[in-house]
Amino acid sequence: MLDPETTVAETGPSSVTLRKVGIGAAVIAIAIVGFGIASRISATNDLEAVAADASVPTVSVISPAQAGSGDGLVLPGTVQAYNSAAINARTNGYVRRWLADIGDRVQAGQTLAVLDAPEIDQRLAQAKADYQTALANQRLAATTSKRWHAMLAQDAVSQQEADEKAGDLAAKTALANAALASVRELNALHGFTQLSAPFSGVVTSRSAQIGALVVAGNAASQPLFTVSDVHRMRIYVRVPQVYSSQMHAGMKADLSLPEFADRKIEATLTRSANSVDAQSGAMLVELQADNADGALKPGAFAHVHFDIQGQSTDLRVPGSAILTTENGPSVVLLGKDGRVTVKPVTIARDEGKTVLISVGLRRGDKVVDSPPDSIRTGDQVRVAAPDAKGAKANG
Repeated sequence: MLDPETTVAETGPSSVTLRKVGIGAAVIAIAIVGFGIASRISATNDLEAVAADASVPTVSVISPAQAGSGDGLVLPGTVQAYNSAAINARTNGYVRRWLADIGDRVQAGQTLAVLDAPEIDQRLAQAKADYQTALANQRLAATTSKRWHAMLAQDAVSQQEADEKAGDLAAKTALANAALASVRELNALHGFTQLSAPFSGVVTSRSAQIGALVVAGNAASQPLFTVSDVHRMRIYVRVPQVYSSQMHAGMKADLSLPEFADRKIEATLTRSANSVDAQSGAMLVELQADNADGALKPGAFAHVHFDIQGQSTDLRVPGSAILTTENGPSVVLLGKDGRVTVKPVTIARDEGKTVLISVGLRRGDKVVDSPPDSIRTGDQVRVAAPDAKGAKANG
């Protein structure tokens, strides 16, 4: 009969079997850990790839189209008053009252404001008193000198004494003249307590407030009034160099304003700078236009239409392709390596949906349409599939 303990020892798992089971479990655990690490690395790489792919913007590319001769040249212009003067105080004081406000029409010499200047009043009174003293001394010296000259004729006094009295008269006369000059100076300063319009026009700004302290000679202070002569207006336009040879004094142009879409105002070119600005590549010209009805306002923007022949070298691109940078209007050009270059251009004509480029663009260039504001030279981009946008440049 078998011993029970011997039977259990013979039928139980051996040490070799247990070792194999432990090794298998360890291998399975290592495999699970390795699979998890590999999955995490793969997910991280996928995220980095997605982020790198998302950082490359997708853009549409167009080709500039050749512009025809068109119907003239349209450029932006700035409207300015024929004359404009900032009225500042010439003497210190307080605003007693102001007599004109923005929009009021004033005549030359009309009082705009009155200042209180008690210091000037007191200094003027003292100067007048000093002048009266100097005048009295002059009269006394004149009487004395006359008497001594009379006594000199009778040999009652010496020539030296008579000359001294004459010299005293000359000195007292000079003092009286100096005192009179002081009175006139302070009278002039006192006259500046009334601010007057230098010419007929319209008050376009007023900062004067009753009781406010006014300090003369402060260049940083705001003018108390601004008076603009708007019976005739000046319009300043920067003309691209390629059109500068066609500009001459006396030529006519039409102005159009945003607030009067269906109205044309005639202007005449009066003068030009006769030089091309090195930064903008344009020449400054001045036009003038009558403004009897007040349609033109100082500081306004206007489209100026010149009836001149267009340039055959102009290229047309959509307005959305123009990027505004610190260097002015620019376009973004796509290179062969997929990187871009931001290049400044000169706009010959703004037609709203499209613009004509006179300088900075060539036929065959690949222009990025609607470039992002953050794009910079050297950035990598991805070109979207061609669509109907290419036809926009020809519109």
